[in-house]
Amino acid sequence: MREMSDLPSEDRALHVLNRLAFGPRPGDLERVRGIGYERYIEQQLHPESIPLAAALSERLSRMRTLRMTPVELFVEFMLPIRRAAKGDKQAKLKARRRARIAIEQAAEARLLRAVESPRQLEEVMTAFWFNHFNVFAGKGPCLVWTGSFEQEAIRPHVLGRFRTLLGATARHPAMLFYLDNWLNTAPGSPGARGRFKGINENYAREIMELHTLGVNGGYTQQDVITLAHILTGWGFPPLGRLARLNRMRRAGFFRFGRERARMQAREEIFANHTGFYFDPRRHDFSTKIFLGRKIEGGGAAEVEHALDILASHPATARHLSFELARNFVADEPPPAMVNAMAERYLASGGEIRAVMLTMLERPEFFDRACARNKFRTPYEYVIATVRATGVNVTNFRPMAGTMRMLGMPLYGCQTPNGYAETKEAWLNPDAMMMRLSFATALGTGHLPLERPEFEEVAYADAGGGAAMEMRGVRRPLEKNYARREGFAEKHAARGAPMTPPEAPHLTRTLGNAFSAETNRAITSAPERLRAALVLGSPEMMTR
Repeated sequence: MREMSDLPSEDRALHVLNRLAFGPRPGDLERVRGIGYERYIEQQLHPESIPLAAALSERLSRMRTLRMTPVELFVEFMLPIRRAAKGDKQAKLKARRRARIAIEQAAEARLLRAVESPRQLEEVMTAFWFNHFNVFAGKGPCLVWTGSFEQEAIRPHVLGRFRTLLGATARHPAMLFYLDNWLNTAPGSPGARGRFKGINENYAREIMELHTLGVNGGYTQQDVITLAHILTGWGFPPLGRLARLNRMRRAGFFRFGRERARMQAREEIFANHTGFYFDPRRHDFSTKIFLGRKIEGGGAAEVEHALDILASHPATARHLSFELARNFVADEPPPAMVNAMAERYLASGGEIRAVMLTMLERPEFFDRACARNKFRTPYEYVIATVRATGVNVTNFRPMAGTMRMLGMPLYGCQTPNGYAETKEAWLNPDAMMMRLSFATALGTGHLPLERPEFEEVAYADAGGGAAMEMRGVRRPLEKNYARREGFAEKHAARGAPMTPPEAPHLTRTLGNAFSAETNRAITSAPERLRAALVLGSPEMMTR
């Protein structure tokens, strides 16, 4: 067994910023060293104690779709698409483009918080849990629901009780549509007709294989089938009916007498506008045996019982602990650490904060071999480099466009297992060239992060910059736009699209944690390229 070697105390602040945050911003390292990394960890584990800057809160408040419920999002953005389907193609295209505002604002909010929020662990955990409970925004109404899924089902619970998080994701229409459980119907039930005519195992399988027990969690195919029967009728009402009832409610149709009684009888359909609805007409009410436990036929209560069983299962404790340790410690996390985290999970009733604290208190977390051993995903790399510059980002399209070109578009993973988190998935020559192109553009001040959107589009038309990866938004004219011959000179006359960072400031922000070879390369390069070399260095590729 390899003997552990503690990370020197002077290096721990940077290590914590690279793991509990998306890397340091200017001044972060000095602040963490000043208060002590232990105090920083305590603050990050309680994000509600950290105030947000007024400017950040104000920018988020301007994104109206972040405050809209799934029902409101569907009515405002998806219904026009459905109606336009019977009309001309131009109307349908216009409706689709308008609907993209929901996912565009979700992406901008995610990136804005990741870059600027002082509640960095909350942002890291939001990205982690969204990836764990992945939903693909390109599938039907998930286009407008995915942002709500992150905002309502993921973000409030990232450091809370896992059972609460699991239940929130299980009730959100984005998950229910993405994994088809809204169609899941008991054969022969009164509601089995049309498209609602049979068992759909998709969600039942993924909730065990990915969300809770893990692929080797000890369940059988019969358990998958049983859980699918438990989940029959668990979804949302037919979308047309949901829209009609929403219009009637807004119009005050259900205010008096019999109409009011009808509204009360249908109130569950709205479920506070979440869009969740359990349809007893499509449910299998038989008694079931799930993971060796008897579940009496009781409608929606069966699902809650099954989620209780899954959330409290030892296999779930191991699976989640392994995934957390893989994300925060090493691609192959120390087994002793994973075991300790799993034990804490079970003892605490699945409290995520308690499991995280156990991980952070283990000696393995500050093992020298665990420092800089995690290769940054495209999402982590782009955010870390932008944070290091301290630039005030007003245009997030170049960041999102680069993530897309690197194979990790925001909300764009089509498979339910989410994006890979290990080095092998992201380290390849083409990807490294793309990262260096991004570092060059950012380091020389030729990335239009400080341009208003309309100026950025014109800039791309002129041959520079990258657009956000969203349908209906033009792609970059060239991937390696920052490496083209004469690029800097071509645009020098019209002014750089952002303030270029200075290499000495960058190295200080990053703790001067560079190898001798990297330092020689930086100091021997022309001054205008030194910041780019810092951002494209091997040390920036890892955390």
